[in-house]
Amino acid sequence: MDKTYKTPKSSRITISELMLPSHSNFSGKIHGGYILSLMDQIAFACASKFSGSYCVTASVDTVDFLNPIEIGELVTLKASVNYVGNSSMVIGIRVTAENIQTQKVKHCNSSYFTMVAKDDSGKNVSVPRLTLTTVEEVRRFCDAMRRIKAKKEHKEQEHLFDHTSTEALQDIKNMDIRIHL
Repeated sequence: MDKTYKTPKSSRITISELMLPSHSNFSGKIHGGYILSLMDQIAFACASKFSGSYCVTASVDTVDFLNPIEIGELVTLKASVNYVGNSSMVIGIRVTAENIQTQKVKHCNSSYFTMVAKDDSGKNVSVPRLTLTTVEEVRRFCDAMRRIKAKKEHKEQEHLFDHTSTEALQDIKNMDIRIHL
């Protein structure tokens, strides 16, 4: 069976939405959970468009909220496939907010969602391979490989770490934390 190849460009999705008072938290800013929901939606759309399959969210890398989003701003989310495994895809997402009166645009956050393609019975299915056509696409692919490797190494170190060691207990004590077991 021949492999299918697609470019990251073929996966690109953009969603824009005006932020309403119903999207705000108690401090009058747009609720982070609402933005996360939009990010999950665009990750699904991007992964499904690329793979031609139903996709589920497997993991979300760090989401740092860099700038608050105000009521009345136009939020734009852009997503593309940055990396593919056998059935998984890393979707890069960038969120910006624009003051529609001043046209000032601010970067609000970026994140990476790992999505997995599924068949109708819920089993993992293979996704197309990538054809990288720009230096930026190669950079994003390599960055994703480094994040995946670092995540695996971190899990291994976490598994091997002795939480009852003298070193660990001293680190806790140095943070002015009490332990009563």
